[in-house]
Amino acid sequence: MPFFTQHSWFLTGPTASGKSRVAIELAERLHAEIIAMDSMTLYRGMDIGTDKPTITDRARVRHHLVDVLDPSESASLDQYLKWAGSAVHEIRSRGKTPLFVGGTPLYLKACLRGIFEGPPADFDFRERLEKEAKATGVESLHERLRIVDPKAAGKILPGDLRRIIRAMEVHQKTGRPISDWQQEFDKSADPRPAVACIVRSREERRRRIDERVPHMLAAGWIDEVRRLTAPDRPPLSRVAAQAVGYEEIIEHLAGRLSLDEMVGLIQTRTRQFSKRQMTWFRHIEECTFFETSDEEPFESLLNRLTSFFEKHPIKSSIQPLAPEPTPDAQ
Repeated sequence: MPFFTQHSWFLTGPTASGKSRVAIELAERLHAEIIAMDSMTLYRGMDIGTDKPTITDRARVRHHLVDVLDPSESASLDQYLKWAGSAVHEIRSRGKTPLFVGGTPLYLKACLRGIFEGPPADFDFRERLEKEAKATGVESLHERLRIVDPKAAGKILPGDLRRIIRAMEVHQKTGRPISDWQQEFDKSADPRPAVACIVRSREERRRRIDERVPHMLAAGWIDEVRRLTAPDRPPLSRVAAQAVGYEEIIEHLAGRLSLDEMVGLIQTRTRQFSKRQMTWFRHIEECTFFETSDEEPFESLLNRLTSFFEKHPIKSSIQPLAPEPTPDAQ
């Protein structure tokens, strides 16, 4: 289990839940600094499509682990945890509290429980499985996983290609199912840290997503992708290219999708992503769910979350940590 679970607060929720706006107000109230818990806001230049905190937000509250990588680069989950640990120490050294904010469930689970590091990535093996999935369908690959690791297959959604491939890769490289290696990862954090998850109804999430996509496009999302994929730039890394919406815009720029087709696909895939996020959150026992709706006044939700975190005091001391270079978020 990571050392910092008892020294930090966590605010999460699916896409379009409204956590970013709440986070700024919470951080100011609670004398906190924000550590981004999002796999895509790590990337410089991927601003609109990842709903990154604005310059104004970052001027109000200091943010960490934002804009730390070029989109051509990738960072492992282990590297993220090391950066996060260093950020926690830095924040605590100033007498403030770390508030992790983001919607990447794997990052949340790793922050709470640690990770199974496993064998390094075999990109040739992954590429073969990706081609197989395109040829025969992701479901057929999921069925292969069920044969070698039924426990992992039972936890991984049939459409979650990335996790299916990683489970197959671990079995290929170690001769043991990933479910055997991950037993510690499945134990909830003890003592239980303060993890608040903002939840809205499926219908409201759908409406907010469908309304948000046109606003993001109007804000210049297509131009953002055009800059990121310019001929004089290195190609997007495998991880960066998986950000929701970017592939669809790239297809539109190449003339393979009309504007309306692109918008519809982004909305559909964002809704699917939101559904997968909620599935993850429902299985993370540490989460305390805060149901809300557009009918609830913002101040009411803010007060409920403030009260929750204030009832979970942070440990007063933290052990020294060997220095680990932490990218500056400012």
